[in-house]
Amino acid sequence: MAMDDLAGSSSSSHMDAVAAASSDPSHGWQKVTYPKRHRKQQAAPPSAAPDLALQANGGHKVNVFEAVDRNAEKRHRALLAARESADPDARIAAATAAYSDDEDSDEAPVARPEGEVKRPKVKKPKKPKVTVAEAAALIDAEDLAAHLVQISESYKNQQDIQLMRFADYFGRALASVSAAQFPWAKMFKESLVSKMVDIPLCHIPEPVRNTVSDWINQRSPDALGDFVMWCLDSIMSELSSPVGAKGTKKAAQQTPRAQVAIFVLLAMTVRRKPEVLTNILPKIMGNNKYLGQEKLPIIVWVIAQASQGDLVTGMFCWAHFLFPTLCAKSSGNPQSRDLVLQLLERILSTLKARGILLNGAVRKGERLIPPVTFDLFMRAAFPVSSARVKATERFEAAYPTIKELALAGPPGSKTVKQAVHHLLPLCVKAMQENNADLTREAADVFIWCLTQNVESYKQWEKLHPENIEASVAVLSNIAAHWSELSPKFSAETLKATLKNLRAKNEVALEAATDSGKQASIKAADKYCKEILGKLSRGATCLKGSLLAIALAVAAGFVLSDNLEIPSDWEKLQAMMSSHLSF
Repeated sequence: MAMDDLAGSSSSSHMDAVAAASSDPSHGWQKVTYPKRHRKQQAAPPSAAPDLALQANGGHKVNVFEAVDRNAEKRHRALLAARESADPDARIAAATAAYSDDEDSDEAPVARPEGEVKRPKVKKPKKPKVTVAEAAALIDAEDLAAHLVQISESYKNQQDIQLMRFADYFGRALASVSAAQFPWAKMFKESLVSKMVDIPLCHIPEPVRNTVSDWINQRSPDALGDFVMWCLDSIMSELSSPVGAKGTKKAAQQTPRAQVAIFVLLAMTVRRKPEVLTNILPKIMGNNKYLGQEKLPIIVWVIAQASQGDLVTGMFCWAHFLFPTLCAKSSGNPQSRDLVLQLLERILSTLKARGILLNGAVRKGERLIPPVTFDLFMRAAFPVSSARVKATERFEAAYPTIKELALAGPPGSKTVKQAVHHLLPLCVKAMQENNADLTREAADVFIWCLTQNVESYKQWEKLHPENIEASVAVLSNIAAHWSELSPKFSAETLKATLKNLRAKNEVALEAATDSGKQASIKAADKYCKEILGKLSRGATCLKGSLLAIALAVAAGFVLSDNLEIPSDWEKLQAMMSSHLSF
């Protein structure tokens, strides 16, 4: 029964609720309102009156700024109270509370519990600024030597891994040097070659350098070549990093190893084994990855390191790779030309540089200054007047040394013959550039070639028909300086060559239709005849002199009491026949 009563009562209650809901227009739902927002929405907007400051209210003027003044007064009192207390937090809280625009807020401000002390802000300790010299001073040469012995034993037949472990050691030792302490990209860009050549190796202690030098000397050239390429790739990859938000390249800003350690490793390796650089430079200078104005200071710096180890190797790298690649055109980049000349001036200004370079002018069958480089340098030193630039005087100052190195070698030697063979056509081309100074200098070099190798006369004969203007320059020079040059020539060979040139002139003159070409042929023939005449007169004078000498000697024989006639007479006959043969 109880359960029935309970069920009945609940049923009736439910029915009553349903009936009430049906009679209620809101169907039992209640609207949730926010009193604060409701009051703001119900506030009547100000009526559009021409003057907001004056409103009629019972004939009295209403001050619309009364609430603002009241809030300002409240803030002033709060600040005075906070100033009297020494707690700075109280002043801040008072000022903040005073500026609250919500006077009807139901939330009370959260107050700091009494006795609670505000925790002071903990400042992160700044990392100490460590310079390259300070970090390098902490490297222990004995510890380094032990490390090198250990990696050499652990990786006996794996020199590439040895070199990587060697790099890791210096990477850890110099990791504390920040990018700000070694801004190498800016440093190399703004420094002269004479100053940047010792960066950063000047900071490494000498015992450390000596330990590394001895260890590197025992590595194979192939392994060292790969290691040098790895170092260069690491540096170049930083220079090729994406451009930052402000348009500046962040070169090696995140990896101190790439900034300091790799430069140190590269400098020590190339200085100890500079010949490694000559093996890899063909790959470097033929790859755009390593070329560019921003990368040039790195290449110049590396070649400068090689010149510090061996002056001849540094000059070889400059003459065979750097200068021909970057200065092949007279309209090249002035900044690139300046860097290239700075390196040359650095090499030539070294103590006893001339003697050292002349001794190494020919090494392993290769000339220190190849003919192509000499030709480019000669053109840079003797430009037309309208093409002179600021660097021309620097080319002129270095030209005598470059010429001496390019033409060095014993006459008739294999390397000199090779140089002559390549220089003759280059000089012929230079003499036809419509540049008087260049023509004069090229003619001098052409004549030098004739005095060094008799085979050059045959080469001249082959070049003559297509380059008669160049032959005119050479022949006029020989005729003008005959007394000085005649002892250097092979008289018989020169005479035969001149006769052959005259025969070629006759053929060319018959086929020539241009008046200018005909004039050049006639001028060449005129100089050939003039030089042949001098050769004939010289031979006649020589024969007469020798005849007079022979008669004097014969008279001496007759008057001499102690004369071995048969033997001495035979010697005299042999001497006379050799000199009178032409």
